[in-house]
Amino acid sequence: MSAPPAPPLLLASTSPQRRAILAQLGLAFDVVAPRYEEHDPPDAEPVELVRNHAREKARSVADEAGGRPVLGVDTTVVRGGRVYGKAAGQEDAAEMLAALGGGAHAVVSGLCLLTPAWEELHTETTLVTFRALTARDIAAYVASGEWEGRAGSYAIQGLGATLVERVEGDYLNVVGLPAALLVRLLGERFPGTYGIG
Repeated sequence: MSAPPAPPLLLASTSPQRRAILAQLGLAFDVVAPRYEEHDPPDAEPVELVRNHAREKARSVADEAGGRPVLGVDTTVVRGGRVYGKAAGQEDAAEMLAALGGGAHAVVSGLCLLTPAWEELHTETTLVTFRALTARDIAAYVASGEWEGRAGSYAIQGLGATLVERVEGDYLNVVGLPAALLVRLLGERFPGTYGIG
């Protein structure tokens, strides 16, 4: 007799990248938009910021989960102590890319996995090094429009790959979801249920 299918995770996110990663991992999931408004104070500490956003996204839809595990994720980019969130426009995006060019930055994600019985809250950091970027590189990338809605104003899984020299850590964390961390937590909390652990 086969085991019953795993209950789908409830993803508190509208991100197509996060949906694509969960599908890539072979995990069953449903999607709901979080009922939470993000505010990023300019002096926010990055790790606490993403942890808080991830937790509040997950909690905001927990009542709709019917006991299923809820997943909330938030990601930001940090260099030199400054948080680079989503650009307000083309000029802002160009300034971000210029600041990130020719050096390393951290992509920091908060991940919250919760059920009515428990809550797991963790962070994952991946280091990304950009090659030196010319004004022409930046203008061409900004013109592509790919920067819109992206922390740090780039998408590593798209044209943004042309900006990157090196990645140290979980590549999928840069795309939008710390997959290795999620797989580990599911294996610990639900051994065998999601085909993991």
